[in-house]
Amino acid sequence: MALEFNDANFQKEVIESNIPVLVDFWAVWCGPCKMIAPFVEEIAKEYEGRVKVGKLDVDSNPNVSMQYGIRSIPTLLIFRDGKIADQIIGAVPKNVITQKIDAQLQPV
Repeated sequence: MALEFNDANFQKEVIESNIPVLVDFWAVWCGPCKMIAPFVEEIAKEYEGRVKVGKLDVDSNPNVSMQYGIRSIPTLLIFRDGKIADQIIGAVPKNVITQKIDAQLQPV
């Protein structure tokens, strides 16, 4: 199951994570966010232990959303070693998301 990230736990859960992190920036009212939500949940299960997967509600957590310049949702950011390694904006097929995650699992 995808984790719930927020302004309070983002530093610890995402920035300080020792494995890559996929953050889904979303909102309750966002149709395309609802379209990709099942993919995010599937990815959370499939990559358990290798990638931390979570969602951040942009309406409830404006600080992190502003810090990363989130203007359009859904936006998926992949963090590696505390930095943005890749991003996806908009609703995309699951394989697009997994390809970008797989690239981050390769040795540097």
